[in-house]
Amino acid sequence: MEKRKDNEEANNSLVLFSALLKDIADILDFLENEEIQKALDKDQVEKLKLELAFICTYVQLSYSDLEQFEDIMTRKGHEVENLLQPILDDDGNNFGCEYVLTSLVGNMDDCISLHHRSKSDDTVMDEQLDFLLLNLYHLSKHRAEKMFPGVTQYEVLHNICGNVRDFHGLIVNGYIEHEIVEYVLPQFQLMAERTDDDSQLSELDDDDQNDRDSRLFKLAHLLLKIVPTELEVMHICYTNLRASTSAEVGRFIKKLLETSPDIIREYLIHILQEHMVTVITPSTSGARNIHVMMEFLLTILSDMPKDFIHHDKLFDLLARVGALTREVSTLVRDLEEKLRNKEGTDETNRATLDLLENIELLKKDLKHVYLTVPDSSQCCFPMSDGPLFMHLLHIHLNDLLDSNAYSIALIREEIELVKQDLKFIRSFLVNVEQEMYKDLWARGLDVAYELKDVIDSIIVRDNGLVHLIFSLPITIKKMKLIKEEVSDLHEKIPKNMSLIVVNTPKKPVESKSLTTGKIIVGFEEEINWLLRKLTSGPADLDVISITGMLGLGKTTLAYKVYNDKSVSSHFDLRAWCTVDQGYDEKKLLDKIFNQVSDSDSKLSENIDVADKLRKQLYGKRYLIVLDDVWDTTTWDELTRPFPEVEKGSGIILTTQKKEVALHGKLYTAPLNLRLLRSEESWELLEKRAFGKES
Repeated sequence: MEKRKDNEEANNSLVLFSALLKDIADILDFLENEEIQKALDKDQVEKLKLELAFICTYVQLSYSDLEQFEDIMTRKGHEVENLLQPILDDDGNNFGCEYVLTSLVGNMDDCISLHHRSKSDDTVMDEQLDFLLLNLYHLSKHRAEKMFPGVTQYEVLHNICGNVRDFHGLIVNGYIEHEIVEYVLPQFQLMAERTDDDSQLSELDDDDQNDRDSRLFKLAHLLLKIVPTELEVMHICYTNLRASTSAEVGRFIKKLLETSPDIIREYLIHILQEHMVTVITPSTSGARNIHVMMEFLLTILSDMPKDFIHHDKLFDLLARVGALTREVSTLVRDLEEKLRNKEGTDETNRATLDLLENIELLKKDLKHVYLTVPDSSQCCFPMSDGPLFMHLLHIHLNDLLDSNAYSIALIREEIELVKQDLKFIRSFLVNVEQEMYKDLWARGLDVAYELKDVIDSIIVRDNGLVHLIFSLPITIKKMKLIKEEVSDLHEKIPKNMSLIVVNTPKKPVESKSLTTGKIIVGFEEEINWLLRKLTSGPADLDVISITGMLGLGKTTLAYKVYNDKSVSSHFDLRAWCTVDQGYDEKKLLDKIFNQVSDSDSKLSENIDVADKLRKQLYGKRYLIVLDDVWDTTTWDELTRPFPEVEKGSGIILTTQKKEVALHGKLYTAPLNLRLLRSEESWELLEKRAFGKES
């Protein structure tokens, strides 16, 4: 008896939906009429189409007991009526629109009534689900293009809805056997429910900023719930459809290759943000292995699809990345649940060790199967102040190792290895100024430049995959060979040969051993220009940016100006801060505070260091150097505590990124360093590496 009642309700729902769909189709036909298009502007027509699509979607989800169903449906009916009012007011030319609207409103009322009576857990039919997914696709497209342009998460939601809808269309049209996808169909329906039930698409006309922020926050959680459906679709395509000769299936797989890397990348990033940060601490056993795998996957995804990945292997690589992403997601949820329930995590921790093995296996396949070997021609880096560069590189590597940034996790062991080798090479080459070591010094400096370029590129994911698989191992090998050569030379140096020892200072920018007699070749005009800007610039705070490629001499130039007597006497307070990609904002502000307050003490965790620094700088004429800033967000975060008072204060910014320099600009245009000419480069090398008179 109960089953027959449920069947009747299901039939009534289907009949009612069909009638409602016919009414909406009739209204859409009206909108194609030229006379009606004249009565309504383009925005009204677009808005009306979206409202009708929303009604179709919402009615199909009525079985899931959505809250406020009656209020929302009633309001939507009124909104459609208001949008059609200009046509309804024209008695002679409404083309029967009033009749169809009356029928639509009546059917919507019947839907509300059926929603109150129905208690069944209906499963929508294939045709209904196909239409539902199509509407969700168009609604998400409106969000991505009209309401939140440029918001990556909405673009991802739009792509997921489109992929799932297209995949389901292949099922409905018979291109995929039903048995293959039977287990995933309920996930499609659940995804549709979540997309609507999480209020991502329920309101289309609210521009309140607080509501916008709230939706973006909810959207991150929504993506965590529905991206697994995309991963299932990818898995089915790879295991069952890659050999298909169907043109339609081929077009869908091509679309997957275009959209899935961005979808998976956003999914991983939100796992990092939502789970690994707020729930699982970095010290949790097994968490580090998960971080390493995530960074590895993000490095691959950031370079898909590029020319150096074999195109015929791209789908295979994407499928492996998708499978590993599913594994990572399962481990994160498992670890989170066990920590919440205060259960042991030994089993999960052992499972994370398999992740590291999978990384090594995939690295080998990337090298030998998926990637094209890059051009072996060696880059020729411009020559700067070698001893200073090696010293600052050593500090840079130390800062990276001290950082808890996830981007460092993937290559932490490699950084530790090259740091030790660099320290050994530098201790010999910097302290022995011999003409006979000219070639070794040039090669050592070139590898140091190459090392920084490779590490930074991996961390910021700028062609990071090629650098990780090819460049980093090659550079490590080069450095090891130079270390062995230096080690042999060190044993051959006569015991009575005098050496010039340069100890590493605690504060390198203030050290006499590094600042005395600093020589720069080819930038005399730039130095004089910088000195004028700093000592006779505007009364307001100004930013002087120095931009240029790696190794061109940005840091050396800033260093020289920073320690000039005219500058040191002009400013009340000065501080130097080297920024790395994995920077810790509090630690860097702490370093600046210690320099401007002549303190070496570390502020406690509960003290607002930004506020302390702001108070210390307020009312003073200060100069802050921010060396090697990579992005505008970092600039904004680090400069928040710097007061903008009329004291003639200044900030020197060095960066490889022109957009960062332009973002920080206040009064003075960025200084773009030119390349040194060949004769200037060798003059610099001779004066610094082999003595001024060489």
